[in-house]
Amino acid sequence: MADFSIIGAGIGGLSVARALLQQGHTVRVYEAAAELREVGAGVVLGANAMRALQQLGLHAAVQAHGSPVTHLNLLDQHGRLLQAADTTAFTAALGVDNLGIHRATLQRTLLEQLPPGIVHLGYPFVRFDVSGTGLQVHFTNGRSVQTDALIGADGIRSHVRGQLLPGVAPRYAGYTCWRAVVDARALQLPAGESGETWGERGRRFGYVPVGGGQVYWFACLNSPQPQNPRFRAYQVADLQREFAGFHAPVPELLARTRNEQLIWNDILDLRPLSHFAYGRVLLLGDAAHATTPNLGQGAGMAVEDAAVLAQCLTETPDIPQAFRRFELRRRARTTRIIQTSWLLGRVGQLENPLLGKLRNTLMRWLPASVSRHQMAWLYEDL
Repeated sequence: MADFSIIGAGIGGLSVARALLQQGHTVRVYEAAAELREVGAGVVLGANAMRALQQLGLHAAVQAHGSPVTHLNLLDQHGRLLQAADTTAFTAALGVDNLGIHRATLQRTLLEQLPPGIVHLGYPFVRFDVSGTGLQVHFTNGRSVQTDALIGADGIRSHVRGQLLPGVAPRYAGYTCWRAVVDARALQLPAGESGETWGERGRRFGYVPVGGGQVYWFACLNSPQPQNPRFRAYQVADLQREFAGFHAPVPELLARTRNEQLIWNDILDLRPLSHFAYGRVLLLGDAAHATTPNLGQGAGMAVEDAAVLAQCLTETPDIPQAFRRFELRRRARTTRIIQTSWLLGRVGQLENPLLGKLRNTLMRWLPASVSRHQMAWLYEDL
């Protein structure tokens, strides 16, 4: 058994900690924040991710806090159906559902499934040094630890990746997004149904149930520059103006949102990396393959990573070799998700009115069989 140090106590870091502990390894998770706060909005865990959680013994604990998502309706801003996706054929084959869940609830649930003393807060990563057959990991608080292997699960702005690949930076997708989670019990939305609306002039709105009568919504607008000061100042009233005339339940969800509930972020990803494994150091989750959210697979890919890494370490006890196997198994799948999600976002954010009408017409004409085929690869075996 080996000693693993994990940088980052997000979804990927906590999932892989669970996977490694199950195998009998010594695990420590180091998180830069002094406390784990209730941050973030909603996430979708596809059935592929829920199956990975099942392999980690976490499925039941997570499922209890979310809402199954069985249908996705794609509409235009007037409420006319463009595509309807029923995922039950895929999820029935896997024996698990897609799940909408609050990100903070997911993180808290994963943390609760770890023994006390695994996660260490207030440890911002500085650098690692190769030391004999292991590594020395240094933190800004002046402390350092010796470890057999280091896993960088510290997000899209990963400092571990920064040491390995100093020239790699997040890529701006050209649009910005507001999110919130609101109480929508009074709206009595159909159970298991999520929706996304492709509006005119690059305006996009979507919603997903996340359990307990709550709904996570997102609203995207194009912006020629990241961190646009005009959008930084936006409040709910500004979004109500931007999305005026959109079909129900868009106005109702915005009306139930308070200004202090809004979370605003530019949409970013990483161009696909050539390597995740560097000897005894491995990049995982968003640190390795951050994607735009258009396929709802960002969090799920981090969970899948944890399950696949556990499989690779079962196949070989040699850590560098297991890390290389992980890279070989994960690069093609995560690259495809990054590229497909990027393209889907570009299509959804079209501003040209003629191209937007053509897009909507093509989506209406697209046979359901083609849509199912395009979706099937997301549910492939790990």
